Amino acid sequence: MSLFHGLSAFPITPADPSGRVDTDALAQFVGRVQTAGADSIGLLGSTGAYAFLTRDERRRAVEAAIAGVGGKIPVIVGVGALRTDEAVALARDAKAAGADGLLLAPVSYMPLFEDEVYAHFAAVAEAGQLPLCIYNNPGTTKFLFSTALIARLAQLPNIRAIKMPLPSHGDFAAEIADMRAVTPADFSIGYSGDWGAAAALLAGADAWYSVIGGLLPVPALALTQAAQSGNRVEAERLDQAFQPLWALFREHGSFRVMYAIAAILGLGDYAPPRPVMPVPDEAFDKVRAALSGLSA
Repeated sequence: MSLFHGLSAFPITPADPSGRVDTDALAQFVGRVQTAGADSIGLLGSTGAYAFLTRDERRRAVEAAIAGVGGKIPVIVGVGALRTDEAVALARDAKAAGADGLLLAPVSYMPLFEDEVYAHFAAVAEAGQLPLCIYNNPGTTKFLFSTALIARLAQLPNIRAIKMPLPSHGDFAAEIADMRAVTPADFSIGYSGDWGAAAALLAGADAWYSVIGGLLPVPALALTQAAQSGNRVEAERLDQAFQPLWALFREHGSFRVMYAIAAILGLGDYAPPRPVMPVPDEAFDKVRAALSGLSA
């Protein structure tokens, strides 16, 4: 089965205000995901604050996470960087540390053309020599992959999957069908945007790249398995239980809310990297209530 399938859980990367990663805490986070039975760990994704960390700290994080799970679960490592040579170096670091796959977003200060993104991905895929997932994250990168570009990239060696944002039109089935028509049969199509996960999986998506799965892997996995088995009633029931959290994700940003969840669960009182600020006190109380409701 493809590396890029099922629940890929993305934990935060615990670090001090200077950006020094707490490797012991990170090992605990990924260990919880592995114990829960998730299909993979998405390390150093957007939830993992990769853009705020130096190359050395990213290397330390990868080494700690891979040591923490001991080969019991695949680890997909985000290697996005402003410069192609930096992303190439990060891909090589991840492979040397024992990563199973790579995740790459076209991070750039300057707006990029499609040919530039193609060349960037080709260079990183060749250097990393690992299965690579395209990270289509226009909300952050301001670059939206066209179907034609996805088709071109899917023909490159090592590029095996795409992580899509939620479609603005809401028609997952049509979007998935369009991509399947121009990509190889084994090319994986998955989605981020947790509040759309149930709909995406029920429509035939291969993977859920899950923010909440990084800290609450058990209910996230239950939702994934229900949807992928075609149990619409159970998937929608579980999705409904998540709705208070999804509302907080949309209002405050899932990145900020995840730090509040970690504190409430007793996993560590970490703050998002500045200039990002924690959720306000009143939102923190709402997060606590949402978790209590989900548990009930």
